[in-house]
Order: sequence, then structure tokens, then C-alpha cells
Amino acid sequence: MKSFLDYKESDLNLFTDFYELAMCASYYDNNKNEPATFDLFIRNMPKNRSYFLFAGLEQVLLFLKNIKFTDKQLIYLKKHNFHTDFLNYLKNFEFTGDVWAVPEGSIVFQNEPLIRITAPIIEAQLIETFLLNTINLQTMLATKASRVVNEAKGKPVIEFGLRREHGLDAGMKVARCSYIGGCKGTSNVLAGKCYDIPVFGTMAHSFIMSYRDELDAFRAFTKTFPNKTTLLIDTYDNIAGVNNAVVIGKELENSGYNLGGVRIDSGNLTEISQQIRKILDDNGLNYVKIFASGDLDEYRINNLLNNSAKIDVFGVGTKLGTSSDRPYLDVIYKLCEIRDEKGGFSAIMKLSEGKSTLPGRKQIYRYKNKKGYFDHDLIGLDNECLLGDPLLEKVIDEGKLIYNLPSLESIRNRAKENLRCLPAKYKALESSPEYPVKLSQNLLDMIRRLTRKLKNE
Repeated sequence: MKSFLDYKESDLNLFTDFYELAMCASYYDNNKNEPATFDLFIRNMPKNRSYFLFAGLEQVLLFLKNIKFTDKQLIYLKKHNFHTDFLNYLKNFEFTGDVWAVPEGSIVFQNEPLIRITAPIIEAQLIETFLLNTINLQTMLATKASRVVNEAKGKPVIEFGLRREHGLDAGMKVARCSYIGGCKGTSNVLAGKCYDIPVFGTMAHSFIMSYRDELDAFRAFTKTFPNKTTLLIDTYDNIAGVNNAVVIGKELENSGYNLGGVRIDSGNLTEISQQIRKILDDNGLNYVKIFASGDLDEYRINNLLNNSAKIDVFGVGTKLGTSSDRPYLDVIYKLCEIRDEKGGFSAIMKLSEGKSTLPGRKQIYRYKNKKGYFDHDLIGLDNECLLGDPLLEKVIDEGKLIYNLPSLESIRNRAKENLRCLPAKYKALESSPEYPVKLSQNLLDMIRRLTRKLKNE
């Protein structure tokens, strides 16, 4: 019996829903492989979100660049009654289409085409599940992290949720996306190594409890890490804990070191932090930081700081790593045009109630006000000449990656600048207005024509 760790990177070609392969097999069987265009977008803006921070593009592009089917994979698919001719097609499969995308780290909104794929329909269809899974998870996480960081008002936020996150892959992506969203670092050592993200950690209550005396535990830890240690002080009693931390702080000063911080993980964090700050300051340890953790999120951080909590650093775990108040996004991948019998492209759209789509090949244009803040977006047809800043960039041309993948620091900086340009009212936790996303007149005219045509037919 194989474990879930036994899949390899090459197996990601099979990371798809079965019906994608079934549709592709039918396309092939019926000689239907004309070029088509699909849009990936987020359909609805949830009540507790007013923007999205786009993430996951790098993984999508690397997937498209490297997708290949191995002999072992084809033998597996043959067991599921796929015809030999289709399996031979997959044996030589590669992505040959064009891809346009919004740069990773950009602020985006509902119904905007974040990735646009134009490729033979079998190729475009086969990649749907991977794209949706990747963009849903990472955009959800980066958005959540940015909200938490915004409410911390410049105080560092460390991502601490690895043990509660949904598996190995999610744990890695949480660390990466949290860093994009503005977190200072992560507790995830593997993510630190793979993504070159700063890693942080203090100690667990079990370490304190393994010693007969809390002070002995503190001395043991600072012996190993004398330079800027953070001590967990709430195992038994916060006040006794901080008084023991004061003893350690003075001992470290005598040895030429400084105590870095104390961590609290339970109780009324506002009152406790105020008491701890006074004790530290009264003993000349005003440089010692107070680190708080324990079921934190943007809402609780907002409440703590509004009530004058004396907290310098936040460790945010479960609620960030699972995006607890919004654990999914309504990410969609829909056909918007297909090559017709005359060799041109015909725009198409879906009319389902509450799930209609925008037809044709489109571009997003962003407009700023005189102060440089985002004012509104406009979705127009790709062949229109509009004055705003176009967001979609060509990243793959006929299957070739033509986009220089930015470093994680560059993506993080783009996110920081985009968030700076987003007016504060759209970042408010409560009663945030909806950011204006308009449609160009040409696109509106196309929608009306197609709606009449489809209803008549």
C-alpha cells in the first residue's frame, strides 16, 4: 500500500477531476480540438471580503511548462477504458497555447479574468482542475494574511499555523502566501528553506513542564539560546512567569546579552499584556517585546489594539492557515470564445441564473485617482484601446514561457504596493463598500447581442 507521500512531481499531470479526462477523450474521439479561450475568475465577492490578493501564478506556469504523461500514467488510464488512440495522443501531450495573466501579488476583484487561456480545447480543458485548485487555495490564503497584517498596524505578524493546516502541501503554501500577504515569517522550517522565508519559534508549554521549576526551564533554554530568547510565561501564572523572566533578563544582561521577548498564549491578552509591560518597564526591561498568540485573527487583533493591548508581535496560526472565516473562494474557469467554421473566434457566454459569464477575450484596465489610489476597474474587450493601466500580461506564447518569474520578495513588494494603493475603506473589516468594477460599452453591447441570440435560439 502506497502512502500519500509516494506521488512525484511528474504525477501532477493526473491531478485532475476524472470528468476533465472524459471530456477530452470525447473531444478527441469526435475530432474536436479547435482553439478556444477560457477565463479563470472569482465569481462573487463574499460578504466578509472586499478585495482579493492574487497568488499561485508561479505554480500554474511551471505546471503548464512541464506537463507530460508517462508510460505508467497511461497504463493506469487504460484501466479506466480510455481508447488507445486517445492515450497515444496523451503520450505526446504538451501545452501549446497562449496564457495571459495578472501578475502575482496584484489586488483583484470579482468577475475579472485573472488568467486567460487560449489553446486547443483539449489542452485548455485538461488543465482546468489544477488551475482552479491552485489559485483558489493561494489567493484565499494571501488575502487572509493581508487582512491580518493590515489590522496589526505595522506590528510584525508571524504565521504559526502549520500543525493545524490541511496537510503538507497546504502547510507549504500557507507559509508562502502569508509572506506575500505581509507576514514577517513563519514557523515552518521546510518553507523557510524552500522559499527563503525567515523562520521563528519560541518554546512549548511541554518544555516548561518538563522541568521541576519554571525558572530552571527558562535558564536551560537561555543557556542554549542566550541571544534574544523569547520565554513562554503563561504555563502556570502570567505574573509569576514575567517575574521569572525579569530574573532571566537581569542574568542575561550580566552576561552581555538581552532577553528578546516574552510570549503569552492565553487569558485576557489586553489586561495581561498591560500588566506585563508595566512589570518589564519597572525593572528596566523596556526593550523586551511582548509576543502574543492563541486563536488570533484580524478581528481579534483589531479588538486588542483598539483596547490598548501592549503587544509588540503577533503569532497567528489556525485561523490564518485555514482562512477560518472564508475557507474557499468561488473560483471559476469558463469558456468565453471558440473558433468558428470560418476560422475566426466567436464569443460565447453562459446565461444560467446567478451564474452568467462574460463573453469574448477580455482585458482588465485599472484607473487611479489624483492621489494615486485605486479608483475603479474596467473590464473591456481585448481589442479595445482604453486609457487605464492594463493588468493582464502575456506570460506563455505558443507553449513557451516568456515571462521572467519574479522572486518571492518581488511578489511580496508588489502586494505591499497594491495594498498601499487600495483605499482604506476597502480594507475595513466591517461595512466595507464594494469596489467599482465596470464593463466597457463594447462589452455591454456584445452581452446584449449574445443574450438575444441565445434566447432566440
